[in-house]
Amino acid sequence: MTSIATAPLAEIIAARLTTALDPSRLEVINESHLHAGHLGDDGTGESHFAVAVESAAFDGLNRVARQRLVNKALADLLSSRIHALSIRAWAPGETG
Repeated sequence: MTSIATAPLAEIIAARLTTALDPSRLEVINESHLHAGHLGDDGTGESHFAVAVESAAFDGLNRVARQRLVNKALADLLSSRIHALSIRAWAPGETG
């Protein structure tokens, strides 16, 4: 089993979002290779991510409120390890 402290960042992101949002669907995609050599690329290969998350926690919330929930779950990572995060968030029954 991989320790969360040493797990690849995508696994840490997935674990955090699972705990915070209990998603019915979750994809965490490492897009860092698309930004190699660009501003914000720290050379780790783990700086740019996209998440697609479906959760009942988003029901009745607008797009900004949904993104805030995701950002809150990842706050310390966003301030230290994640340079860019693309978020697609929807409630069950909506089109993701």
